[in-house]
Formats: sequence, structure tokens, C-alpha cells
Amino acid sequence: MKLYNSVGPNPRLVRMFMIEKGIEIECSEIDLMAGENRQAAYTRKNPAGEMPALELDDGRVLAETVAICEYLEEFQPEPALVGIDPESRANTRMWLRRIEYRVTNPMADGFRFGEGLEIFKNRRHCIPQAADDLKAIGREGLVWLDEQMTGRDFVAGPEPSLADILLYCFLDFAATVGQPFDPSLGSIKQWFERMNARPSAEQSLHPVAKAAGMRG
Repeated sequence: MKLYNSVGPNPRLVRMFMIEKGIEIECSEIDLMAGENRQAAYTRKNPAGEMPALELDDGRVLAETVAICEYLEEFQPEPALVGIDPESRANTRMWLRRIEYRVTNPMADGFRFGEGLEIFKNRRHCIPQAADDLKAIGREGLVWLDEQMTGRDFVAGPEPSLADILLYCFLDFAATVGQPFDPSLGSIKQWFERMNARPSAEQSLHPVAKAAGMRG
């Protein structure tokens, strides 16, 4: 297998998941900042032009972070980060969907349409006038999630899961591009500190992002 890798919270999510699982995969670097992911050599593999992508041994290519991570979980079930049975897997997927819908998707577009506009304006349909509202939706989602996490160490239960890795990678990145989470959200703050202390948090940082002071 080969992972098409780059800077950014999405590739970091997959890298952090792999580290937590103890999976090592050959990486091929794609220059996201230069738009290499939107050029034909890459889009022939991943027509969406997004990062990352996982090329299987038979040449098929999987994209979308959650799909990649779920495949890797099936490929190597332990330690379980999606779930050990249908109920726990459904629970993790429920929280993944809630986090993406309420928090990370609006935050990501808030960045793309705001601070990241110069990078993304020729790569996708950007709506600059929506940036502030999207960021507000993300903040409101975090307030809701903070309430749901009262008394819990991790998002989907007592142990970390893919839902925690997804949320952590986006919040860590967002803090460096104008969207730090409100430290008065006590459950989120304590959870973030727990995730940030995991060895995989530092190990998953891309060296280019790290050198630039970014968290991706």
C-alpha cells in the first residue's frame, strides 16, 4: 500500500490513526500548497483531488479520511479505534457524523473561505461572505459537544476512537489559522489536553507544517 500524503489536518488524521494502530505504510508526498493534488497525475488516482489517498496493492485507490481509516481498521483490527462490535462501531460513526456536521466541516470551510481564500479560491467554489457564519456554526457545535462530553474522557466513550482523532486534528490546526476553541469549554479543554499528550499527536505532525509553526 501507499499513502499519498501532504500537510493539512486531513492527512494528519490518517497519520495519527496509523501511529495509534502501529501501522507503517510507504508515503508519497504531494505538494498541497503548490496545487499538485489538483493536477492530472494525482486526479487520475483520486478524481476529487483531495488529500490524502490510499493506493492499495492492486492499484485501487481509496480516498476520504474516514473511509481510509475504516479500511485500515479492518486490515488491522487491534487496537480498535472504530469499534469491536456492531454497536460500538455504530456509536463511533454516530459521533464522527455529529462532529463533522456540527464542528469540523463548518470550521474547515470557514478557513477556506477566510484565511485560506488565496489558496483555495481557484480550487473550489468559495463563498467569502459565509466565512464568519461558518466559523460561528463551528463554535456553536463545540458548545453543544462540550455539554455532551461532561463526565467523559473521550468523545465516544471511555477510550479514544477515530472520532477523537478527527476532532483533535482539526481543532489543533484551527487554532493556528484564527479559530482557537474557547478555553472556557471545560470538557473540551480537558479532552484536548489528554489528546495532545498522546505521543501520536506530536509524531503525526508533518515536518513541513512543523517547521512553519503549523499544526498539520
